[in-house]
Amino acid sequence: MKSPWIIAFAVVAVVHLVLNGAGAQPWESISKCLLAPLLLAWVIEQKGPRLLAAALVFCFLGDLLLEFEGLFIVGMAAFAVAHLCFIRFFVSRGAIGRLARKPWLVAPFVVAGIAMIAYGWSGLDDALEPVVPIYAALLVGTAVTALATDIRAGIGGLLFLVSDGIILLGEAGRIDKDATGTGLAIMATYIAAIFLLTSGILDREKVTIAAGPGFDPTVRTDCWPVFPATKT
Repeated sequence: MKSPWIIAFAVVAVVHLVLNGAGAQPWESISKCLLAPLLLAWVIEQKGPRLLAAALVFCFLGDLLLEFEGLFIVGMAAFAVAHLCFIRFFVSRGAIGRLARKPWLVAPFVVAGIAMIAYGWSGLDDALEPVVPIYAALLVGTAVTALATDIRAGIGGLLFLVSDGIILLGEAGRIDKDATGTGLAIMATYIAAIFLLTSGILDREKVTIAAGPGFDPTVRTDCWPVFPATKT
């Protein structure tokens, strides 16, 4: 946490929220597009997983593309790839096996995703209708696989779902997407989401490395006691 990159991320996050609340363009957009790259630099410094680095690259592309008129779906596609990277990482660390032992843990997230889509569906543009269910499934996938792997990363995945859920409700006209409070809620939860996902993954990988070559990451979870951890 003493890394200059994570300190810079914290400073830019605070500055961005202030700029977002003030509606200070273009500095608001510029600061937003610095968030994921600063975390990426931290991951590289810490020699973190390549899938995590790839996820942050696509988060940056999503942030950038969403700043341009008419590229909303393309920006969603970039974030969708980021979620695929997150899910692939958590699956490689044994998330599916843990969820198979506790399948009921998936239910609240699936219900929340379906409820969110159902509530906003009638207000969506025709172009968004085919992609929103797919993207929502990826959000749920990130949340549940992250939570099955690491509690901190799981909270990050949940906040990502909340952040993009607010965006969905804004696009569907259920809330005022141009309101200051809406923008702040979206960005505050998004910033927390990518930080918690990143820091959770990095800390988990350090524990895995410290455990030595005999440690099997597919049968152990660092932080969530509902999944008993054993070494084989």
